[in-house]
Amino acid sequence: MKYTSSIFVLMILLFPSLSSAQCSMCKAVAETANGGGFGAGLNYGILYLMVFPYLIIAGISYRLYRSKKLSK
Repeated sequence: MKYTSSIFVLMILLFPSLSSAQCSMCKAVAETANGGGFGAGLNYGILYLMVFPYLIIAGISYRLYRSKKLSK
């Protein structure tokens, strides 16, 4: 049970096409713009930008956990 969130994050990172993090209106406009190629790139760009805040929060949380564990 402890590793459920870690597995979920890894699944999203390994299979970005399974997660739908795009605005439906932006996706519709982008897909009609160039026959669909631009829309796929836009979706991956949104996912790429969305990952960094979670990585930062995970890194800070890990450092806090590690420092608490070492201080005991």
